[in-house]
Amino acid sequence: MKQEQVEKLFQWVDETADTISKDMNITYLEAIAETLDILFNGQPFKDMSKELQTKLTNELTKINKDNFEKEEIRKAVQLAILKGMKGATQQQHLITPDSVAMFMGYLASKLIDNEENLKLFDPASGSGNLITSVMNQLEMPLTAYASEVDPTLIQLAVTNANLQKNNIEFFHQDSLQPFLMEPVDFVLADLPVGYYPDDVQASRYQLKAEEGHSYAHHLFIEQGLNYTKEGGYLMFIVPNFLFESDQSRELNTFLRENAHIVGMLQLSDSLFKNEKHGKSILILQKKGPETKPPKQALLVKLPSFKNPNAMGDILGQMNQWFDEYKTAQL
Repeated sequence: MKQEQVEKLFQWVDETADTISKDMNITYLEAIAETLDILFNGQPFKDMSKELQTKLTNELTKINKDNFEKEEIRKAVQLAILKGMKGATQQQHLITPDSVAMFMGYLASKLIDNEENLKLFDPASGSGNLITSVMNQLEMPLTAYASEVDPTLIQLAVTNANLQKNNIEFFHQDSLQPFLMEPVDFVLADLPVGYYPDDVQASRYQLKAEEGHSYAHHLFIEQGLNYTKEGGYLMFIVPNFLFESDQSRELNTFLRENAHIVGMLQLSDSLFKNEKHGKSILILQKKGPETKPPKQALLVKLPSFKNPNAMGDILGQMNQWFDEYKTAQL
């Protein structure tokens, strides 16, 4: 992957999205989705003004999507989306930091042996950055599914996946509603944190609140387990206070009954503006007749990703832990 390629593509997407945004009077984020669609299709859309079509046809002569690797496309798109999200007011328009997405790809590769026909699912896919990052790192044939309720984010995710030639089936729906999908081998998500407004739907979950709104992040964990095969793995980005909140006792009991806690890795505080917003990566395995809990869960406080020496030490210890864990599972 070449950084200059990432910058070249970002600049093209940025300038083209600006042009589209002004001409069509839509937000920069919506314009990125249009830009990626046009790049993928190789031509502007007929419902655009003649003047805009001419400008875009001219812009398309300056770029060839086939000259870029998957990761170059993902990173360039991510940069454009990050720029768009600075101007967006909606809280759910956030993106998983790249270093965290890459690290989750590494963890996934440690948990997954070269299984045939692996099925992957992200129930809170946003713009698709996390799931495409993990897919690009696994470099194995797999079937992927993703769900997102926000119309702008799912449009971005679909065009993002298309350009990277990542085959993902998307569901545009509330991810806490039922899916028409068989259980998968691996669920991963950067969980939305907060209250879930639909009390009727929440009442169908074991982790519903006794009174008032339920926590969306708790319901997502339960929903993830609903769609994981026995023995399958789940990996979530969760708030550090997950097991300390007012509904955490119910969550603890639920997890003890349904899953093994494989690991909890606290991300470096340097990633977050405020300690209160600190997050961890929670790794679970859905219980099944053949599964065994780890002798000792992997509990780690990660150093800054910018500190290669400390990170190297931790990775060495983690690799050893995974080797022992995998051997014990046999």
